[in-house]
Amino acid sequence: MIHRHFLPALLAVATLAAGAVHAASIPDGAPRLPMSTVFKGQEKFDRLVAMAVAGNWRDLPLGERTARVGTALLGTPYVNYTLEIDDHIESPSVNFHGLDCWTFYEISLGFARMLRMKEGGYQPEDLLAMIELERYRDGRCTGGYLSRMHFLEEVFANNGARGLSINPTRQMGGVPLRRNITEMTSAWRSYRYLRNNTGLLPAMARIQEKVSALPVYHIPRDRVAAAEKFIQTGDIIAITSRDKSGYTSHVGMAVRKGDGVHLMHATSQRDLGRKVVLDTRISKYLYGSSDRYGIIVYRPLDLR
Repeated sequence: MIHRHFLPALLAVATLAAGAVHAASIPDGAPRLPMSTVFKGQEKFDRLVAMAVAGNWRDLPLGERTARVGTALLGTPYVNYTLEIDDHIESPSVNFHGLDCWTFYEISLGFARMLRMKEGGYQPEDLLAMIELERYRDGRCTGGYLSRMHFLEEVFANNGARGLSINPTRQMGGVPLRRNITEMTSAWRSYRYLRNNTGLLPAMARIQEKVSALPVYHIPRDRVAAAEKFIQTGDIIAITSRDKSGYTSHVGMAVRKGDGVHLMHATSQRDLGRKVVLDTRISKYLYGSSDRYGIIVYRPLDLR
């Protein structure tokens, strides 16, 4: 349940999200690899820009803007490991032809932020700059694999510290979640950068230790229905897992509808078509698998 003493904090969170302006140093979006490698789907990008301009998406609040982009991406095929684009050199990247759950949220948010950062003349480099800002530790890709944040919990903490987001999960009734993160080092063969440079594993283990020590809160699934009234369209929803080697197993976007808050996400489920879908209510979605333990709510903020 949501206790009365949480309500003032929730009101403060809502005020911050609505009215705060956060300055950020924006990367230049220069790719570290050939453009044909790091940016796929120029034609879809151009169509999205045309839709955004025609619909005046730029004037919408960030959450609504992000959801408009996400809606335009419905039906995009699910493709796993879309972040793994080279054996050695790390670079911000965008692939409109295939999305996984992480890149769906990133591209939707990055495109939405891009619309406010310029008044027109949008180019792929502008979107890559927004991706770099969100995806990499302190907003900078060094060209090294470890400059990318590989855990959503670090993304939420690092971006919050830089004024790019807030995390209202605790105020919504979240409880502490403690984990000993080992997923990247235990599954290193699944990641081409780690397979091709096993010397990165000790440093990755140290990163996992730091992420394990972060103060993480989640809303257990039996409390999510009560918390839905505080979730806003465009909030990023991370699904926590019962697997104790990591905190989260999936991520999507909240979309408020008449019957509650639904989950928009890129799903690998075959019965949903392995594509970007607008799914059922989040509180109902969580009961579709015993592994879906609860949620973390991440609320991005606009840039200026």
